[in-house]
Amino acid sequence: MNPDTNALLATHGIHFNFGKRPILHDVNLHVEAGSIYGFLGPNGAGKSTTMRLLLGLLRPASGSVHLFGHNLARHRVALLNRVGALIENPSLYDHLTGRENVEATRKLRGVAAHRTAEVLALVGLTDNAHRPAREYSLGMRQRLGLAIALLSDPDLLLLDEPTNGLDPNGIIEMRELLRRLRQEHGKTIVVSSHLINEIEKVATHVGVIQQGRLVFQGSLPDLQRLQTGRARLVLETEHADSCRNLLPRLLGGATVLAPGTLWLPWVSREHTAELAAALTAAGQPLYGLRLEQPSLEDTFLHLTEAHAELAQ
Repeated sequence: MNPDTNALLATHGIHFNFGKRPILHDVNLHVEAGSIYGFLGPNGAGKSTTMRLLLGLLRPASGSVHLFGHNLARHRVALLNRVGALIENPSLYDHLTGRENVEATRKLRGVAAHRTAEVLALVGLTDNAHRPAREYSLGMRQRLGLAIALLSDPDLLLLDEPTNGLDPNGIIEMRELLRRLRQEHGKTIVVSSHLINEIEKVATHVGVIQQGRLVFQGSLPDLQRLQTGRARLVLETEHADSCRNLLPRLLGGATVLAPGTLWLPWVSREHTAELAAALTAAGQPLYGLRLEQPSLEDTFLHLTEAHAELAQ
């Protein structure tokens, strides 16, 4: 994939080191306009470092970051005016109200006064805007941080682990808010997380990073197809070895799990039907035939573990 085609955000061959220790290796992100890009990886995989590079807070050892088709290193101020970010926990003034926190940043950035009420409404904090931030729950604090990130009406949002530490209600609220920001307000969102079950509920595209390398990138259906490619067919009969010997073309590559159970990689519905008919014709009892498909979380773990083994 050409990283420049339809990309609102793209990185080209990003490498980054902390001292002599390499952290990121040839990272090429491609984030399409209007998408929610789930940036997945275990803790310590390089997600937060990448997010800081995208904001110009760190400089790569080599490679480049492009936002809106322009090199970040050459047009940093102009490009970052179109970006909102929430990195880790928001920095708030606990003695100020929610509204006063937003106002402080609005005045500093020279944003129009009407935006304060608009962003508070957008994140669902209008009714609590008069309360001191110290009284806010963690979920409310995250939403207040997001309100501040939205002040300039950015085209791109970069959110680093925005649901980290939230209770189930807070996670649901954040998930619904991200969906509305994309669907109703046209925002492109990059959201990092180590929780694939949360990302799959909100993302349109996914990138998986492990040990500083991008091991998968594509749409959510692409990831689901990868999941299907690892599916297996489990067959229950009287004598697994006898079935495998009688039908070497169909079952020669099957693995015997137990005396009456064997499995083989799933090929197609037609292959499954042919296998069932052949067993019956050979006079073998067929007690069960089922498709076992790994969860997306299993696929995520497979990607990261496979890369970890290759890196050793």
